[in-house]
Amino acid sequence: MNKKKLTILIDMDDTIENLLECWVNELNKAYGTDVKYDEVFVWDMTKVFPSLTKTEIYAPLHNPNFWSKVQPLPGSVEYIKRLIDDGHNIYIVTTSHYTDIKSKIENVLEKHFPFISWKNVIITSNKQLVNGDILIDDGVHNLEGGKYIKILMDAPHNRSYDAEKNGMLRVYNWEEIYNVVKSQFC
Repeated sequence: MNKKKLTILIDMDDTIENLLECWVNELNKAYGTDVKYDEVFVWDMTKVFPSLTKTEIYAPLHNPNFWSKVQPLPGSVEYIKRLIDDGHNIYIVTTSHYTDIKSKIENVLEKHFPFISWKNVIITSNKQLVNGDILIDDGVHNLEGGKYIKILMDAPHNRSYDAEKNGMLRVYNWEEIYNVVKSQFC
């Protein structure tokens, strides 16, 4: 019996790596704030750090050295490699700002995910325009309206969102993602 080979679209930030945790730590260090990762209940960081300007909040992301601090989420390297070894087509789909993408690719993808080619990276401001069988993402706005199976990676900023009511499957780690893809969609 042939197993179904899927085109799996995977978000980068806070889906395969810990951007939010590093970003919060960097802002706390730079400005003496005391925000905890688990307190980031909204997507809009200006609401989480109201005393900072938008320029101050986004400055770390534009610093090439910042991306060397970002690390893979537990299991992401192993399970993405397994998905590739199982014959699935994997594409990283990111809405990263064009000025940050070079540092992000070099310090995160090439360093920790060397088996993912730059040819398998899609940069877009609208993930709903990208074709695939599955999208794994922590941003509900990227999943809503898409014509793919929607897997929502749990994060503090999406915990109040009713994933099931909105046709999404909430997952908590990469082992769970792998098992769901293997058992339910192949």
